[in-house]
Amino acid sequence: MQPAPIEPINAAPFVPMPSFDPRTVPVAAVDDHLPAVAASQLTDAALRARFAAPPTWSPEVWREPRFADRAPAQAAVLVPIVMRDVPTVLLTERTTHLSTHSGQVAFPGGRVDPEDVNVAAAAMREAWEEVGLESRFIEVLGSLPTYTTGTSFIITPVVALVRPGFDLTLNPYEVADSFEVPLAFLMNPANHRRHTISWELPEGGSQRREWFSMPYQDGSQERFVWGATAGMLRNLYRFLSA
Repeated sequence: MQPAPIEPINAAPFVPMPSFDPRTVPVAAVDDHLPAVAASQLTDAALRARFAAPPTWSPEVWREPRFADRAPAQAAVLVPIVMRDVPTVLLTERTTHLSTHSGQVAFPGGRVDPEDVNVAAAAMREAWEEVGLESRFIEVLGSLPTYTTGTSFIITPVVALVRPGFDLTLNPYEVADSFEVPLAFLMNPANHRRHTISWELPEGGSQRREWFSMPYQDGSQERFVWGATAGMLRNLYRFLSA
């Protein structure tokens, strides 16, 4: 699993996007007409088998409109599926002072460093640095196609099973919180909401951005999963349901 080549299209001029609160953008549609991934397909054995013999499929979302004037950078995230009695996905909430994607729900991850052997190594290193997840608990299954953010990160999602029993230590500079969401909830399109926003361009015309959200009620707190994280989860849904 080596980093994907940087795509030349990212060198195109970016289109500045006005700031907005994604929670306030109206829901355009909910995909409750699509079937959920069966519970039998979310077991450790079924997930191993799916990655060992992948089906023919295509990612649904893979690029956001470019809205930051940054050089493209390779990145990797760990999609950690914790194999509890009810499997969950471990997610983080980024701190609000970070320069990109601050305050957002995210997978553990970050830039691929020159010292990283491959993207899986980068994802596991980042998971250790951000939340203290030890590699001895991680079983890498494989990776999904890259997802390019509007901030020019070319992200490879590395999907892994995580054995329970770990203790997390959050890096307070990068991570404000960590939590788990049931995998079945995320793999049910009835919980996938579509949003659209448009903004005017200085030279005339308009730019449009579409994204998914998967808000999860975690006790009294809503965990607002959206944007790149939701897009990669949507691709995982397409992969598992193909």
